Amino acid sequence: MNKQEIFDFVDKQEIWHEVTEHEAAFTMEEALNMEMPYPDREAKNLFVRDDKKQNYYLITVCGPKRVQLKEFKKAQGTRRLSFASAEDLKEMLDVLPGSVSPLGLLNNEECNVKLFLDEEFVQGSGIIGIHPNENTATIWMKTEDLLTMIRRHGNEAQVVEL
Repeated sequence: MNKQEIFDFVDKQEIWHEVTEHEAAFTMEEALNMEMPYPDREAKNLFVRDDKKQNYYLITVCGPKRVQLKEFKKAQGTRRLSFASAEDLKEMLDVLPGSVSPLGLLNNEECNVKLFLDEEFVQGSGIIGIHPNENTATIWMKTEDLLTMIRRHGNEAQVVEL
């Protein structure tokens, strides 16, 4: 799904959301310098794979948080992790670098990418801000609605402490 298809899908599901259109943001630093309605709820996404290229994961954390892949590996019981290639990203989620989003999982036909979502997003307001598969907008929605959409699609999604 592209940006407009994501908007149409969310509308059809009657899910509460807000959209902020903005200039392309390729890094979290660029995104954090933009005026946003929920700046403390913006997501940073890491698309990683294990050392055998058999398991792929999307790690979504709140804002400028840093993820130590060695610690993540130990906590989640995965093999050694590294960033997946741009080719894997395009093939599996149909998005380009800089546009990585949990909504890309809706393009993952094989449902073979697992989402690990920072528990911070389910706390407080429960709002999450993510790209609609393009980095020229941010869609704000309830985290539980996002998790429901991804799980209904068939991808595994786990809320974890990061």
